[in-house]
Amino acid sequence: MSQVHVSTHPLVQHKLALLRDKETGPKKFRELIREVAILLTYEATADLELEPTSVVTPMGEAEGARLTEKIGLVPILRAGLGMVEGIWEMMPQAEVWHIGLYRDERTLRPVEYYNRLPVSPTVDVCLILDPMLATGGSAVATVNILKRWGANKIKFVGIIAAPEGVEALTTAHPDVPIYIAAVDDHLNEIGYIVPGLGDAGDRQFGTG
Repeated sequence: MSQVHVSTHPLVQHKLALLRDKETGPKKFRELIREVAILLTYEATADLELEPTSVVTPMGEAEGARLTEKIGLVPILRAGLGMVEGIWEMMPQAEVWHIGLYRDERTLRPVEYYNRLPVSPTVDVCLILDPMLATGGSAVATVNILKRWGANKIKFVGIIAAPEGVEALTTAHPDVPIYIAAVDDHLNEIGYIVPGLGDAGDRQFGTG
C-alpha cells in the first residue's frame, strides 16, 4: 500500500523492541514513546512545503528555507498524549488540538467524548497521533472529525498497527498516509494487537 510507510530506521526498530518488552517500566516507556514519535514524525514531515529565505550569519549572508505550512498535532486521548511532547520540541510552533475517544469494549467501536477544535481550521497539516492502530475505529473517526472541520491535509502517525486497522483506515480514507514503526500479525478477540505491546495508555501512565 503506497500510503502506508513502515519505518526501517535502525533507531526506530531498536527502540520499538524496548517498548514491546513487558519489563519496561512506565518512565522508560514514556521516554521511548516520545523518542519514537520524534523519529516517525521526522519521516512524516519530509514533504512539508518550504520557501526560500536568507539570514545573516556571523560571517555574512546565507541562503536558507523556512516552512510555509502551519502544523497541527491531534493526539487521540489518552495514549496519544505521550507522543506530543517530543514532536512539540521539534516543532514548537505547532498547535495542539485534542480529540477524546474511547473504545466501547463490547462493540469495539469508538465513542467521542471530547473535542475542542476551533470553529474553522487554523493549520495546513494535521498529524493524528496514536501509538496503536488496532481496529482503526478511532483513527477513522478522528479523520472524519477533521475533514468535517475542513482540514485538507491529514496524516496518521502511530507506532504499531494491526492489518485490520491499516485496512480500515486506508479503505475509509485512502488519501491519509500512515506512518508507523511496525505492522503486527493480527487483533485478538478483545481488539488488542498481537504481539503488540499491551495497552499503550496503561503502560505510559502506570494504570491497569
